Amino acid sequence: MIKLKKNKIIILIIILIIGISVGIYFIFKNKNKDTSTKYLASKTSTNEEQNNTSLSTNTSNSTPNNITENNTISNNQNNADSNVTQVPAEQPIAEPPKEGAIASFTTKIYNKDSARQNNIAITTSKLNDTIVKNGTNFSFCNTVGPATSAKGYQEADIFDKDGNKKKGLGGGNCQVSTTLYNAVLKISSLQVTERHEHSNKVPYIKNGKDAAVAYGSYDFKFKNNSGFDIKIKATATTNNVTITLNKIY
Repeated sequence: MIKLKKNKIIILIIILIIGISVGIYFIFKNKNKDTSTKYLASKTSTNEEQNNTSLSTNTSNSTPNNITENNTISNNQNNADSNVTQVPAEQPIAEPPKEGAIASFTTKIYNKDSARQNNIAITTSKLNDTIVKNGTNFSFCNTVGPATSAKGYQEADIFDKDGNKKKGLGGGNCQVSTTLYNAVLKISSLQVTERHEHSNKVPYIKNGKDAAVAYGSYDFKFKNNSGFDIKIKATATTNNVTITLNKIY
């Protein structure tokens, strides 16, 4: 009987030890599970923070690259714009002024002296294409200038103040000025302001229709009161001197 009680006590003690051992086992298992869960959660959180930090770093690092890239694109566009050749707008071509002859006069050359022919050619060349603006005064001597050997003028027949024939530079110029004078007389709005007759008769024009010139002494002048500009066209051949007055429209 006593032995049976002892066996029961031993069995109870064993059951109790087993129960305590099982309880301790589950307690430690749950504790390890919580620790592992916390470790995984912590690791996951750390990884997410690292990933976020990496993403932020990449974003931050990419921003200057994007700025540089945008600046490069902008510079390339600016360079492209600056390299584009600007084609200027076509300017309307101004039409040259129109001309029309309104008066003309011709005198015949009787003296075929080569020096005189030379002087007439030089003077008509200097006078040709002279434009007399509306409202302005024209001076033959100021337009042609003095007759000098440096300009190519030679000595030919002239009249002195007493009507004597002699040689002088520019002999023949008076025939050009006389031809111009008679062309001017055909336009009533051109006012002759200075004109001198020769001291002797000349063969190329009627008496009282000549216009003697001598630089510094005698000049032929007129004022343009026509209301428009006038161009003087002067030509000479071995036979004739011709002056044409053109109206400029």
